[in-house]
Formats: sequence, structure tokens, C-alpha cells
Amino acid sequence: MTGSKTSFPTTLFVGAGRMASAIVQGLLATGRAQPENLLCTCGQDPTGPALAQRTGIRYVADASEGLPEADFVLLACKPQQLASLPESLAEETSGKLILSILAGIPLARLRQVAPKARNVVRVMPNTPAQIGQGISAYASDQPLSEDDQSAVEILLSSMGKTIQLEESHIDAVTALSGSGPAYVFEFTRLLAEAGKSLGLPEEVAAQLARQTVVGSAALMDKREEADPIELVREVTSPGGTTEAALKTLEGDFGKIVDRALRAARDRSRELSSM
Repeated sequence: MTGSKTSFPTTLFVGAGRMASAIVQGLLATGRAQPENLLCTCGQDPTGPALAQRTGIRYVADASEGLPEADFVLLACKPQQLASLPESLAEETSGKLILSILAGIPLARLRQVAPKARNVVRVMPNTPAQIGQGISAYASDQPLSEDDQSAVEILLSSMGKTIQLEESHIDAVTALSGSGPAYVFEFTRLLAEAGKSLGLPEEVAAQLARQTVVGSAALMDKREEADPIELVREVTSPGGTTEAALKTLEGDFGKIVDRALRAARDRSRELSSM
């Protein structure tokens, strides 16, 4: 693996949006990589130069300029931009490790773009990665070597926790953790709206809902050994207010969540087959 001051491989980020920025900032903040080990490029937008200026990594005008010295190539552009990447990448990525955080793009399609890469890894992160609190599931085209496995884990752990799975599970991961933050945000909004309908001032309802969700998530993280059911029981007194509320959620709420995840999974499958 190439690189200076660190054993982390020189990595080219193709795309410099929020997720790429989160990875770069995480790698640098933890000392796992040095700025000279990281390069970025982007499309017709200012994100690449801005990321380089903000972090000290090097911006290159196009991927071909950075590929000769890169050992890892991380695809972080928009999924629809994959088709517009230069055909020369097929040769220029020969022997390199390709990682992709492009939603809905399967390993087979990535392998078409980089047929001579030593391996291809598909990653499904989620937006809490922007603050190092995400979780990323990944699947590889071929078994990863020990060095590549270690480097992939280092890179992805800069965004939070990691899970390695077979690619057949990635659509379900997309539905659960990939889209999951939006469900939590929407529930928070609905909680505030319901509080407002009970007569609370709008700003008070919003504050109560937001901190309830934030605090509950922090408590669940702190009590990692506790099953969510156990945490529910701790809040619920027999014949009390929480029990009355939970009884109204029985059945329908679980079915709604199940239908939502199935819809997201099915859409992910559709996108993967396009």
C-alpha cells in the first residue's frame, strides 16, 4: 500500500459531497490518514476545491490525474454520474481497490466500470456518518485480502460502525439503516405535531419532541446491552399513561413500519436492476 507517514493507502475520492467529506474529515481527525494520502475530484461543482481547501487534501481536476498514485478509489459521486465517468477508468483502475457508496449500484455494474480492479466493494452508509455516528454495511466482489480488509474497516469506521454482509442483504440494509434516519426524523416531526394538537406551543412541542428522541437514542446507546423491549418496559407502568399510548400503537404501527421497509427495499431492488 502506498502512502507517507501512515500505512493507510493513498485514496482518490471521486466526488466530494457530504459523505466523502465525512470520511475525509474522520480519517484526518483520528490520525488514520494524512492529507497527502488523500485526493479528491468532482464534477461541475465547487465541492472538490472546497473540500481540499478545508482539509488540506489535494484536489485534482479529473480522476485520471489522481489515479496513477492512488491505491484505493472511492466512488462518491451521484449514482447517475457513474455512466459519465471516462471509459479510460477501465484501464486506469487496474489493480486498484474500488469502493462505492453509490446507492442502488450493484457490484456487477461496478465491475463493468472497473473490470481490472483487484476488488470492488459496495458500501451502504447512512447520514449520521456526517458526525461519526453512522453505520455502514459493505459487501465485496471477491474475498478481501487481510490488508484490504483492514484498510476498508479503517476507512469506514471513520463514519461510525461497520458490518460486512453478502450483497444479497444490501437492499434490506438500505431500507433499514440507509433510509432509517428519515423515519426517525419524520417520527420526531409527527411527535411534535401531536404535541401541538394537544395545546402545546409549537416551539415547545418541537423542543420536547426533538430532545426526547435525542435523549432516548443516547440512552439506548449507553445501555447497549439492553434490548429495546426492556427499555420500553422501564418507561411503562401498568395502567399508566405510556401503556395507554402503546396500546393504541399495537398491531398497526408494526405493520406500517414493516410496509415502509418493504417499500424501500423493493425500490432499492428496482434501482439496482436499472
